[in-house]
Amino acid sequence: MKNYDCLKLENQLCFPLYACSKEIVKKYKPFLNKIDLTYTQYIVMIILWEYGKMNVKDLGNKMYLDSGTLTPLLKKLETKGYIKRIKSCEDERNLIIELTNKGESLKDKAIDIPNKIGSCLNLDKEDATTLYKLLYRILNNIENN
Repeated sequence: MKNYDCLKLENQLCFPLYACSKEIVKKYKPFLNKIDLTYTQYIVMIILWEYGKMNVKDLGNKMYLDSGTLTPLLKKLETKGYIKRIKSCEDERNLIIELTNKGESLKDKAIDIPNKIGSCLNLDKEDATTLYKLLYRILNNIENN
């Protein structure tokens, strides 16, 4: 007789990761609505606030998204006036994503969001750090396999 315990929901590592991710993104929604961003658009903005500008390929790598998924997202941000998509001088096939002044100024409106989300999670700093390290270890392991 086969043992099907491995197929029980309670034994799936992927399920609590999925459910937590979904629920945390839901917590972001009211804060992001105030600055007219979806969660994925917010991640793009966070990356650009940190790096200033970058090409689409590098942005996609940071977000674990392919260009087919990223392109409509970037078009929407451009329509909102937060970013510019510029063809690279070295290679016109390469698009550079750059913040506009409006996109840069949005940073001030978003500054409190990480702390507000952190307070929703109710984790102490040590647990949050451990979770962060474990999640990135999993991502790195997946990338390297």
